[in-house]
Amino acid sequence: MIIDCHTCDMRRTHACDDCVVAVLVGDDGILELVEAEQAAIESMSRVGLVSPIRLVANAMSPNEGGSVASGS
Repeated sequence: MIIDCHTCDMRRTHACDDCVVAVLVGDDGILELVEAEQAAIESMSRVGLVSPIRLVANAMSPNEGGSVASGS
């Protein structure tokens, strides 16, 4: 999964402040997660240890070599 904050409709909103990706790389970053890393973040999010991935990919975002997460 490739997450690019530049393609997220939630960028620079209140949701961005609480997104685990923004915490890991900042709101100007790109994060590539392998399946095990994605599963780990989802597991930690379910039990309240970290905030969920809040990416809402806009319709114009290209998908370059991986999937783009859909936000919640």
